[in-house]
Amino acid sequence: MAEANGRATVAGRDKPWIFRTYAGHSTARESNALYRQNLAKGQTGLSIAFDLPTQTGLDSDHPLARGEVGKVGVAISHIGDMRTLFEDIPLASMNTSMTINATAPWLMALYIAVADGEGAPRALLQGTTQNDIVKEYLARGTYVFPPEPSLRLTQDLILFCARETPKWNPINVCSYHLQEAGATPVQELSYALATAIAVLERVRRSGEVDEAAFAEVAGRISFFVNAGMRFITELAKMRAFVELWDEITRDRFGVADPSKRRFRYGVQVNSLGLTEQQPENNAYRILIEMLSVVLSRGARARAVQLPAWNEALGLPRPFDQQWSLRLQQIMAYETDLLEFGDIFDGSEEVAALVSRLKAEALAELASIDAMGGVVKAIESGTLKARLVESNARRLEAIERGDEIVVGVNAFMNSEPSPLTAGEGSILVPPVEAEAEQIAALNIWRAGRDAKRVSEALRALRRAAAGGVNIMPASIEAAKAGVTTGEWGDALRAEFGEFRAPTGVSPRARQEPGDLDALRGEVERVSLKLGRRIRLLIGKPGLDGHSNGAEQIAARALDAGMDVVYDGIRFTPAEIVERAKTGVHCVGLSILSGSHVALTQEVMASLRAAGLGGIPVIVGGIVPPADAERLKAAGAAAVYTPKDFRINAILGAILGEVEARHDAAQAVGRRRPSSDTTSARPQAQATANKRA
Repeated sequence: MAEANGRATVAGRDKPWIFRTYAGHSTARESNALYRQNLAKGQTGLSIAFDLPTQTGLDSDHPLARGEVGKVGVAISHIGDMRTLFEDIPLASMNTSMTINATAPWLMALYIAVADGEGAPRALLQGTTQNDIVKEYLARGTYVFPPEPSLRLTQDLILFCARETPKWNPINVCSYHLQEAGATPVQELSYALATAIAVLERVRRSGEVDEAAFAEVAGRISFFVNAGMRFITELAKMRAFVELWDEITRDRFGVADPSKRRFRYGVQVNSLGLTEQQPENNAYRILIEMLSVVLSRGARARAVQLPAWNEALGLPRPFDQQWSLRLQQIMAYETDLLEFGDIFDGSEEVAALVSRLKAEALAELASIDAMGGVVKAIESGTLKARLVESNARRLEAIERGDEIVVGVNAFMNSEPSPLTAGEGSILVPPVEAEAEQIAALNIWRAGRDAKRVSEALRALRRAAAGGVNIMPASIEAAKAGVTTGEWGDALRAEFGEFRAPTGVSPRARQEPGDLDALRGEVERVSLKLGRRIRLLIGKPGLDGHSNGAEQIAARALDAGMDVVYDGIRFTPAEIVERAKTGVHCVGLSILSGSHVALTQEVMASLRAAGLGGIPVIVGGIVPPADAERLKAAGAAAVYTPKDFRINAILGAILGEVEARHDAAQAVGRRRPSSDTTSARPQAQATANKRA
């Protein structure tokens, strides 16, 4: 018998991949308890989810952090939180993945500072920082600084890790979120590889590594991919990734050692395809998606983390995460998968599909090169627009029924699921977590050596301004007790901030067919209103997942509406300012779990501005109880992932606006000075009937 990840296995079997669960919520103390529970159940690595303030370099008491603290991950405000997060978890022997990008140097600095305090040698630290800022501009939205200084920070972390933490993967080029944003397999291949090329070119131009060290850097670049339901195509995509990366590092960068050209990747299978309807079916989807990244030995993932079956409903409970972990363990230990070579070698079908994907990806890479590289393609908005377009085509195919999704647009008759019955079917972070985190942060600030903090921040700004590697100053700042927001503010002062292109074309697509009836309604209602119906789509707070907002904006434009959509990360006050431009409806897209607090603040601000008569529509992952709460507070409608027919959503918005207009006109004829909000109940009833 042999040992693999602490488990006895038959001699001659391959070692299993690393088992991870993407986890973290509320406070460092709560998350530490969750990690230790998962490790005790056989998880062999950690995958840390950080909350949005941490990901965007803000302290928990920043105005934009309201409602976001501890929601999509754990709040880490300073080294004290980081110590608590890893309490009783030995960093010298743990393999830790941190999904962090704009603030990756800071979180790595905190990790190293904690390891130094424990006496763990830096050379032994193993794990990964995602540190892929490019896909943040395209798909995930947790960027902070403009592309050029952001890539400089990416480079700084890579070069520092090459010297100080040689077992650490300093970048995890991430195509996962590209697929979540609608990328085709070819786009996922080409955009991820273009990012890796841009990073390696920057490292080479830096002059800080010789050829041998450059090969080591290339060998530490890892990838993080997505795997969807078309698992034959996904399997071929992974084999294409392996071959393309080997060819690019050999031919474009001259890396001679085949071991340094190996495509090393981790994966989380697709969350985009998990459904709110019949969510128990998601367990099968997760299994099928995993097959594409473990079946082919030559393109097998080195680490796998699986979503939970109920993530379309809300945050998964520990049991739900355990269920996904057990799936990995059964695949690795109960089957004979790891006893054989690659069962797809020699398949003509697979080889032909791999060849086609490679050819199309290389053509797309050549197109990106012709634009001046991936940074220029981001700044121009070209890549983002292509993603929005491909996602629109995907959604339209589901709406038409051309792409079948069981339980969504086919086979919709269903027995009630006992898995979702009653309270406690999803994890709800404690409402007091934000207040507790802010109180603890204030205590931390008061107890620091203020002089040491000021000196550390001055040194950090000097390093940022002078082009010096940011990591040594960041580690010293961590040890001095600097907070996440202070680190972020110091770099904002030097680099500025950035707002990425939305990818939504201002020009409507002039395509006949599915939109004809909706376009007719837009024209009719606009004539009644006396001007073009105007829809504001806002993303309050820090939630950067903009795919849904983009698709609503694009379809509304195609239908003939006037749309105000400026992208992500607005305060409620900024959204209200945009509402003053004469909009007829405000749509809020919130997927971070902060929907109640942010929606209530927007509606209160609208009323304070005398705009209480404008209907507010909410979209996001909103549990039923929260949806009822929002409606009771005045939201006209709440849409969740089950509401996938965009034309129907827009038709309901038209009905709501028209009903309120009609009711206000009637009230105005009787009492011209009346506020239009008094007509809301009648308007709502009429709109519901129309929808």
